[in-house]
Amino acid sequence: MRDLTPQEVAEGLEAGRMVLVDVREPNETEFERYPGAVIVPLSAFDPAAIPEPQGREVVFACRSGRRSVTASISAQEQGYSYSAHLAGGILAWKAAGLPTET
Repeated sequence: MRDLTPQEVAEGLEAGRMVLVDVREPNETEFERYPGAVIVPLSAFDPAAIPEPQGREVVFACRSGRRSVTASISAQEQGYSYSAHLAGGILAWKAAGLPTET
């Protein structure tokens, strides 16, 4: 499991090297979202629902960093090589001063 900082993820997204997958539930993402993230709720998680990353690294994110670890482990158990997550989730993202969408 690779723990990534908000800054690392923001830089990776800006450079087009990463795809951010938000595994929070619809009631959470309706209120506030990571800009440009793909939403695949953990309650119905299927890594096949993640668009083809086309060489980019898939990074999971959630509210605090727990569900993103669960999603990564689940994806790996299903044969995907997705092993990165945003440590601290959207709480750390906002604490770092990074933007969200509402």
